[in-house]
Amino acid sequence: MALEISDELLGIFMPVLVYWIYSGLYVILESFEKYKLHSKKEEEEKNLVSRMTVIKGVLLQQTIQSIVIFLLFKMIGGNDARVDSAGQSSSFIVIVRQFVVAMLVLDTYQYFTHRYMHHNKFLYRHFHSYHHRLVVPYAFGALYSHQVDGFLFDTMGGALSSFFSGMSTRTSTFFFCFSTIKAIDDHCGILIPGNPFHIFFWNNTAFHDVHHQLHGTKYNFSQPFFVM
Repeated sequence: MALEISDELLGIFMPVLVYWIYSGLYVILESFEKYKLHSKKEEEEKNLVSRMTVIKGVLLQQTIQSIVIFLLFKMIGGNDARVDSAGQSSSFIVIVRQFVVAMLVLDTYQYFTHRYMHHNKFLYRHFHSYHHRLVVPYAFGALYSHQVDGFLFDTMGGALSSFFSGMSTRTSTFFFCFSTIKAIDDHCGILIPGNPFHIFFWNNTAFHDVHHQLHGTKYNFSQPFFVM
């Protein structure tokens, strides 16, 4: 008897699995020093938290995200809620349109939220500054943040993107995984030749690395896809 896994469960666990698998690949690639934006010595000297602390923080953040995704899927009604009378939810054109809308919603929401987090001294000091403890970012530090910051910025951004684009549970899962991969790539600190994200997006590893440097915290607020 075949094991069946619901789209809801896949939507909850797949982004987590993708996060650790994809970031793990970049950890392996860290041995190629010539492609790294920063040296291991810079990471040890500039970063204010250990890698183990980052892992614990990300796991906590992913737990919160999983709960919100579960509630989101309950709200949109599972696989059949977004299927119209013509069955267009499975149409490639419809899915592409939903992806574009979701990307625009996510970028717009995160740009203004991110910018405000930096301009409001209270919010930056107590919440967003946690993420900037990684002056030299690396792949699995992409989701490292204070829980409040992570909820307002990443979790709510993803939920709003899925909701306003009209995605089904399954399409949302693909979008969450794609966004996760892009976020990891933006924080990996490695410029691998031929990386498609660097070819198709100006908002890439080098662009976001500037924002993490002490001289760049007032610049490059855009993420994860476009430059605003």
